[in-house]
Parts: sequence; structure tokens; C-alpha cells
Amino acid sequence: MNFPSIIFFTVFVLPLIAFFIWLMRQDKRKGITGLIVLAIIVIGGIVYMYLKTGGN
Repeated sequence: MNFPSIIFFTVFVLPLIAFFIWLMRQDKRKGITGLIVLAIIVIGGIVYMYLKTGGN
């Protein structure tokens, strides 16, 4: 793993995972809010990468 990947994981991924864990523990409706937020982020990431790569 190169240095930019380590920076990315420590700055973005680890806080995001901690936020999801906190969000799902706060939700009393069996984690539905966390799943919705996760789905929105995944769909947004897929759309962003599709637009950036031009569908290739």
C-alpha cells in the first residue's frame, strides 16, 4: 500500500466507518437509517466514477 492510500484510509475511510457504527447504534428502527445513508453514498460513488471515466 502506498503512502497516499494510507492517508486516504486514515482521513476518510476510518472516520466514515466510525460514523456509520455510531449512526446505526443510535437508530432504534433496526439500522434502516444507516443502510439508507450507506446506499446513497455507494450510489453517489458509482455515479461519480461512471461520469469521471466516461463509462469505460
